[in-house]
Amino acid sequence: MYRIGVDVGGTNTDAAILDISALETDSRGVLATCKTSTTSHVTLGIQSAVREVLARSKVDRSKVLNVAIGTTHFVNAVVENDARRLSRVAVVRLCGPYTRKIPPFADFPYALRNIIEGPAFYLDGGLEIDGREISSLDPVQIKATAAAIVEAGVQYVAVVGVFSALDQNGLHEERCRNLLQQFEPGLSVVCSGQIGGTGLLTRENATILNAAILGFARKTIRGFRLAMSKLELSCPLYLTQNDGTLTDAAVAAELPIKTFASGPTNSLMGAAFLQGLDHGDQRLADKQVVVVDVGGTTTDICSLLPSGFPRQAPNFVEVGGVRTAFSMPEVLSIGLGGGSRVRRSEDDGRVTVGPDSVAHRLTTDAMVFGGSVMTATDIVVASKAADIGDYDKVKSIPEHLIAGGKADIKRQLDRAIDKMKVSSAPVSVLLVGGGSVILTEDLDGVEECLRPPHHDSANAVGAAIAKVAGEVDVIEILAGRDEIAAIEAVKKAAIEAAISNGADERDVKIVEIKKIPLQYVTNKATRFVMKAVGSLRVKDEAVHNGVSSGILDQEQEADMNMAQEAMKAETTNVQKGSLAKPTLGVDIANYRPRVDNGVWYISPIDVQLIASGAGILGTGGGGSSYLMALYTLGILRKAGQGTIRVVPLESLKDDNTCVFGAGYGAPSVSDERISAGTDVFAAIDAVNTIMGIKDFQGIVADEIGGGNGLVTFPSSARYDRPVVDCDLMGRAYPTLEHGTPYIYGQPVLPFATADCKGNASVVLAAESNKRVESLTRQTCIEMGNSTAAAGRPLSGKVIKDYAVPNTVSQAWYLGRAVHLARESKIDFIEAISSITPVKELYIGKIVDVTRDISRGYTVGRCIIGPLSAEEQDDTLSPSSTRENRESRYLTIPFQNEYLSAGFISQFPIPSSSSADDDELEEEIICTVPDLISILGSDGEALGSPELRYGLKVRVIGMPASPLWTGSAEGLRVGGPEFFGLKCRWEEVREKGKVNGMGVGEYKRPRSVIDEFNVTT
Repeated sequence: MYRIGVDVGGTNTDAAILDISALETDSRGVLATCKTSTTSHVTLGIQSAVREVLARSKVDRSKVLNVAIGTTHFVNAVVENDARRLSRVAVVRLCGPYTRKIPPFADFPYALRNIIEGPAFYLDGGLEIDGREISSLDPVQIKATAAAIVEAGVQYVAVVGVFSALDQNGLHEERCRNLLQQFEPGLSVVCSGQIGGTGLLTRENATILNAAILGFARKTIRGFRLAMSKLELSCPLYLTQNDGTLTDAAVAAELPIKTFASGPTNSLMGAAFLQGLDHGDQRLADKQVVVVDVGGTTTDICSLLPSGFPRQAPNFVEVGGVRTAFSMPEVLSIGLGGGSRVRRSEDDGRVTVGPDSVAHRLTTDAMVFGGSVMTATDIVVASKAADIGDYDKVKSIPEHLIAGGKADIKRQLDRAIDKMKVSSAPVSVLLVGGGSVILTEDLDGVEECLRPPHHDSANAVGAAIAKVAGEVDVIEILAGRDEIAAIEAVKKAAIEAAISNGADERDVKIVEIKKIPLQYVTNKATRFVMKAVGSLRVKDEAVHNGVSSGILDQEQEADMNMAQEAMKAETTNVQKGSLAKPTLGVDIANYRPRVDNGVWYISPIDVQLIASGAGILGTGGGGSSYLMALYTLGILRKAGQGTIRVVPLESLKDDNTCVFGAGYGAPSVSDERISAGTDVFAAIDAVNTIMGIKDFQGIVADEIGGGNGLVTFPSSARYDRPVVDCDLMGRAYPTLEHGTPYIYGQPVLPFATADCKGNASVVLAAESNKRVESLTRQTCIEMGNSTAAAGRPLSGKVIKDYAVPNTVSQAWYLGRAVHLARESKIDFIEAISSITPVKELYIGKIVDVTRDISRGYTVGRCIIGPLSAEEQDDTLSPSSTRENRESRYLTIPFQNEYLSAGFISQFPIPSSSSADDDELEEEIICTVPDLISILGSDGEALGSPELRYGLKVRVIGMPASPLWTGSAEGLRVGGPEFFGLKCRWEEVREKGKVNGMGVGEYKRPRSVIDEFNVTT
């Protein structure tokens, strides 16, 4: 019995046929492979490729068990903004009073949004983090919504429930879908719980894209079935998914987004299979395997996990400029392939390969085939490392060009592979793809480089041998439960899902377990992601998916012909709009903020810059500023929403009143149960009501770091009052105790917390600020672990005396420096240092990250290792000195925020030591209250949840305000003692001055208002 695999790429369509009884032989059961050009009528290309392998193998077609197809058609429709293949989508949020702060489609590129945006509805429903209902479903609401969707002329619907990962019984999303279709049977509804995990906006975005492509996916898959019918194949049809497993064609037609990245994954899975690594080979446990797939234009690189499946991308994946959260392999693509052009610089004689390519014109344009373009293939043939085309046509290529070209190919692959490493273990590279002949040199840091048999058709083989998976992504409340029993229940659910999807129950096993504790929660809410995998069940493969006779009725034939016409349109009439997001889009160097008569009027550009700067000042914590920036941008774009303005600290009068309002609670909750935006106002109003305050003159941020650095802006628009250019921390800190006025004895009470359901609680009296924090935290838990908070308004004199000045400006300048550095191709550390005191503490690569939840906070340690000489030359700016090229490792503990930075002499740390061991020698070079930020290669700050192995980073330190360092109380609350660190700030700072590692002295941040003010 046989299986056929097909991989449809942009240039070629590959096919392979395998004998499943010979999978353990040296040939791995591969009977025949072929490569044909992808046609505008995609089904014709599939037919041609499959017909060819059937002819070469001479197998009995009745013994073909299944056909598995991998395709990029669906993702291409999104990336190309093709209005002919995308449909409008209505969004139904089950959220009660929440999530209105950021509407659906808020962060979609304009061109894509204009094509697919439909109406949005906010209905009762959704869950709290502890499993309680936010509110019960209302069938009357749902009936009215169904009618409104049909009246708007929309057929496709995305249903998104808050904390759908907790809704394991389908009480909300699935019931809502059933009711919508009961009231309006013509609606096609996608539930977000089928698509992704936590993070409402990214999961919703993925659900919207799935719904938008639904109509085209159904037609496309009917077209695939038509191709099988034309070939007289009556076996089942499957599509390959992003994770390298199979899904039934009928399921793929409803969840096409899960096939978006199947192409690179097919190559990875095929390479592992052809090399014999599909049986849990011991080599997978001892080393890491990186698959390098070299095509004609690009090289795709993936890492293979010990489970035999690809490493999944962290956090979120951008598809067509849209942030999405669903299972996608992490693939690095570089512009290097067999058709890459080879050039020699006239200035320095350097030889470069790519990134541009002759692509499918290789056989006509390359020199070995009589063309005039020197390609990577020509270089390899000229070196006599490959026998392709006519050697005589390239034998005259100078030796220095050959050597330089081969060196550049090696350099590019060395760096790309290094980026995809998952650990410091030895590396084995599986080299596949038709262009893999261009690699002729040994790679640095690679123990072995293997070319498996049939390596040029690994993608089609990967489709043919794909297994079946069942994945469960749920949140379990573990408080008061047997954790082992809970884990076993989730495992069982994953195994049952795999069997339901068609896996053979005899060999299903769990291959992946992720346990992710949620921050700040006390009920031990834990996210589990588990995957079970098994072989495709043979006994059920006699089911013929409606084409067993090989004959289609007239209606099916007509529908499938329509599908082919739709697919033909891929090469014509594609609406390619700008993918630009509603963000910068300006010349940063010449941009001037609007400051009139001492008042700074915030623009969308300013919001983007401040968001980037607030991330740096967040020092690893504070939550992402992304959602708050989207919220603020939405306010600025709506007419009649009021202006947002900032005034200087000095403009306050002593008797003025300033209020505070901030987000309070767990970022993991606020990212899912997004606020309606009313809770901050409710908390401010509660305190003002109790104190009898009728009016106020300014709004001040509790902390400038992270999302709270922008939370004052919506309040400015709501109350028509200015934000004062200052904050109460000068950074991010984890508790309300860390407000600068409070450490100097100013009152924090009354202190209010409020949610979006009309609940508000006020602490009127407490024995200490620490007790205020504990009482408020308990209230926050009762309100669902994400609330707003507001403290006692303070006078203008107090704010002038005890707030950290010009920090809104500081965030703006930091963000401007980073964006300007990217725009101007200059070093972003130098750009930052030009506007604020900063010390570059380290340049390196993350080699280890450990995390845990302690007292509700995420605590952990990140270890960063030195770069190689070549990596340093590529990463450092020309003016960087040897002191940046530290040979020791840097260790950074964090409690949400980064607490200290210190050198250790070796890694891994000997087993006799631990992170808390006094014997672990660590030279602390920076510690709180000074600011420590970890920046990625683009200059944007990395929060502690985003740290992972392999990232090249630059660590900076900035001096804290004298409000923290100039008094014993400031150091007690904001310094190492508060966080249990075994060091003293004074000693670290003094030692830094001596050895040149000090972060320098604090300098009052520049003022945007002073610099750009225009007086009229």
